[in-house]
Amino acid sequence: MLSRARPSPLIFFWTATAARAALGCAVSRWSGGGGNVRSSPGRQLPLLGEYLGSATMAIRKKSTRNPPVLSHEFILQNHADIVSCVGMFFVLGLMFEATAEASIVFITLQHSVTIPAAKEQEQATESRSLYNYGVKDLATIFFYMLVAIIIHATIQEYVLDKITRQMQFPKTKQSKFNESGQLSVFYLVSCIWGTLILISENYVSDTTVLWRAHPHNMMTFQMKFFYISQLAYWLHSFPELYFQKTKKQDVPRQLIYFGLHLFHIAGAYLLYLNHLGLVLLVLHYFVELLSHMCDLFYFSDEKYEKGFSLWTMVIVLGRLLILIVSVLTVGFHLAGSETQKPDIIAGNFNVLAAKIAVLSSSCTIQAFITWNLITVQLQRWREQSTFEAPCVKKKRTTTKGRSSRKGTENGVETSNRADSPRNKKEK
Repeated sequence: MLSRARPSPLIFFWTATAARAALGCAVSRWSGGGGNVRSSPGRQLPLLGEYLGSATMAIRKKSTRNPPVLSHEFILQNHADIVSCVGMFFVLGLMFEATAEASIVFITLQHSVTIPAAKEQEQATESRSLYNYGVKDLATIFFYMLVAIIIHATIQEYVLDKITRQMQFPKTKQSKFNESGQLSVFYLVSCIWGTLILISENYVSDTTVLWRAHPHNMMTFQMKFFYISQLAYWLHSFPELYFQKTKKQDVPRQLIYFGLHLFHIAGAYLLYLNHLGLVLLVLHYFVELLSHMCDLFYFSDEKYEKGFSLWTMVIVLGRLLILIVSVLTVGFHLAGSETQKPDIIAGNFNVLAAKIAVLSSSCTIQAFITWNLITVQLQRWREQSTFEAPCVKKKRTTTKGRSSRKGTENGVETSNRADSPRNKKEK
């Protein structure tokens, strides 16, 4: 039986590495790097060593100082290139027969089950491959965590750093801008990807798929790859706290934020609530995308602060929509097939305790994020009011001083007419 051709997940690693190298080469060329052909009559072609040197150095970030090898500063400056070498080690393992099987565990999706096509279907010659989870998924998540680190460093170095240098942000605002920029890119890609999965698997036309997943302990290729990528991204956020030199006062907030996302995505993946989790993730990421886009506009120009009240209401309504979908799906539709005991082998966790845990965790994370949003918004309004009050007071004092100087001089009223003796003398 022939299986349907699918794009290899390895393309993400090659795309990230090639994009980083191409951007590095372009920046080195624009900055006047070596390798240019002279236009003089006796022009000379550059040496091969210059090309190899420029191609090698283009990947690394330029720095005026050269820290010692394997030092703390060296790892921070070149962590993306070090991770690229580690990822290339797994890719090169595919070239040798002795290490090919071990490398495939890290690169491709594991635990697949081939289901033959039904005889009554038109395409009876094709089989369908579905997936479940297992221990080997940890190796796959580790490899794509390396890919996420490479993509993160590429966006940071060639996009966000250039914008912050151009806008000349202070250090406090620069860290928040980088955080919102990275998350905005991730949320945008995840929303588009999740929406395409919803459309391809008929989630939009048939909403009953949320509670009617057959077989309920299996996933399609794109569904499992989506969850593997999500877990890899949120796991890569923990070492990024070290690579990005996050301040100590911001580390607890970031750990809670990353941990909540990782906990709920892993829960939906392990409990086979893939359909419900996908819908909630798309809604959640769309709301978070709006929130971080508002932050980016605020960092670029604080005059957009007055228009954020409308977006705040939209974000709160999005949180309520997520809670409604969770309650309707978990509380009502999954209750029709309730079992007395969970079946771990069959992947059936549809019991009362599991449903209460899912609803409690969903309500907790939405309440936590909404509370943080309201707190940040109130803090901004408080800062804006405290900033405007001294300006208004200073303006009133200046206006009053000018009017008093124009009307009096040494305690005696003066005339401001054009035909006064003093004005005539000045003329």
